[in-house]
Amino acid sequence: MTLKQVVLKSLVLFFIAAVIFLIHFGLNSVFGSPVDFYELVYAYCMNLLMAYIVIYLLFFLKNKLKDQLGFIFMVASLLKFGAFFILFYPTYNSDGDLSRLEFLTFFIPYAVCLVVECVILSKILASLDAYK
Repeated sequence: MTLKQVVLKSLVLFFIAAVIFLIHFGLNSVFGSPVDFYELVYAYCMNLLMAYIVIYLLFFLKNKLKDQLGFIFMVASLLKFGAFFILFYPTYNSDGDLSRLEFLTFFIPYAVCLVVECVILSKILASLDAYK
C-alpha cells in the first residue's frame, strides 16, 4: 500500500465520519438531545485526529515493525479509549451521571473510526504479504 492509497483511505474515513455525524446530529435534533452541537463536533474531531495518527503511524512503521503492527494497533486503540477518560469523561460526568447519550456522543465516532482503521490495517497487512 502506497502513501497515496493511505491518503485516499483517510479521505474515505473523513467522508464516512461526516455522514455518520450528520445522521447523529440529525437524530439528536429530532429527539431533543441535551448533548451540545460543539460537544458532538469535538468528539468526532478528536476521534478522527486519533484515527489519523494511528493510520499514519501504522503506515510508516509497516516495514520496520511489520510483525508487531497488530499489537501496535491494539495498544493505540487502548490509548484512544483512555483518551475518553481524559478528554470526555470529566465533562460528561460533571453532574455525577454519565448518560447513555453522553456516552454515545463519544462511542459512535470511536466505533466508526475503529472499524475503518481495522479495514485500513488489513489492507496494509495484505500489501505486506503481497511483497513476500
